Amino acid sequence: MNDIAVWLREPGFFGTHATVGADVSQLMATLFTTLFIVGWIQARKHKTDHHHWLMFGGMIAMLAFFTSYYLFRNLGVLAFEGKEGFGGPQWLYDQVFVPVLTFHILLVTIGLIMAIYMMVLGFRSQTFVEGKRVLKEAMLQTSGRRIAMILGGITTVVLLFFGSRVMTAGFSMGKFSVYLGLIILIAIVFGIEIAIQRIWPNGARRHRVLGKFTMVIYCVLFVTGTFTYTMLYILYPGKIG
Repeated sequence: MNDIAVWLREPGFFGTHATVGADVSQLMATLFTTLFIVGWIQARKHKTDHHHWLMFGGMIAMLAFFTSYYLFRNLGVLAFEGKEGFGGPQWLYDQVFVPVLTFHILLVTIGLIMAIYMMVLGFRSQTFVEGKRVLKEAMLQTSGRRIAMILGGITTVVLLFFGSRVMTAGFSMGKFSVYLGLIILIAIVFGIEIAIQRIWPNGARRHRVLGKFTMVIYCVLFVTGTFTYTMLYILYPGKIG
């Protein structure tokens, strides 16, 4: 793991001041965003099987990549570089760069959660008609008790993972805040789901509406990620790179 972490700090391959880690992150974000847009277009063309496998495969790959990436580099493009990685004026760093970066990290969290949610919703709301995959135009609701059980299970897994990190790397209030924030955000998402399933009890309708919302999240995520990459590694490179 140390060898990979060192490799991620080396100069990148795009010819900017970025590290390999930053270039890999930007490249994968571009690939995933393109894949999701293509998958969404397939859904608009009623090519449901193509849409299903593009989105399912893309989301699994995205989850695997960003989860493993976090283990090596942690959240945020300044995880290695620190403040010295930004070479612009202090006011620009405080008033523009940090707010956009914070918003970007929040979208990353929401995007990963929505990826899991949309995969589950996709399987729950689909059926096959004459061998063709279609969305079921039917009621699809989850009880509050079941949601509480799922949330409890996820919370347990997150806390166990955090505990394993504490045993190997020691306790960090910053990391604890990230994990706590993740649990709170997941709880908020489940709370929203309880409200949403009352607004859109039809599973097919809910899948279409939330699918559009998730696509917007991914597109904005790509824009904010590209913005922070450009600010940090092209317009205002610092001591790193």
